Amino acid sequence: MALTMMTYLFNILQDGFFAAIAAIGFASISNPPRQAYKYCALIAALGHATRYVLTHNAYGEMHLIGASFIASLVIGVLTVFLAPRAKCPAETFSFPALLPMIPGMYAYRTIEALLLCLTNQEEHAFNHYFYLLSYNGLTCTFIILGMVVGATLPIFLFKNTSFKATR
Repeated sequence: MALTMMTYLFNILQDGFFAAIAAIGFASISNPPRQAYKYCALIAALGHATRYVLTHNAYGEMHLIGASFIASLVIGVLTVFLAPRAKCPAETFSFPALLPMIPGMYAYRTIEALLLCLTNQEEHAFNHYFYLLSYNGLTCTFIILGMVVGATLPIFLFKNTSFKATR
């Protein structure tokens, strides 16, 4: 039991670490102030680790859509309250922190299923690939929608705090 718990904690830390590295890379594209990188890394690590814990726990695994929404809420709240400390807009941290959570495999599988759906002539294969197109496309769409709503909701709820950094 102790070994599996240590493995689980290592997986959480590893997930957060790689999300932090990705967020730093995504943040460097938009050229934020130097002090913003540590906040981007911290927020991305905590958000991605939250999603990992929600989708990989012993008490019942949450679907990726709901877990991504909750993780995006965590990212949104953290960005709102850390933005005044870093003296940057909240969006400076939220967008790079969200990018590692983009469901790339679902988007790839959607396009793959679309191409296979269009190239198959028999009805059984077409129905199978159309099912995969629908499932992966809807999952990808709702994950991204949940991420957008989850990250922007705290900015609108805590409007006074979130715009303090730019005043």
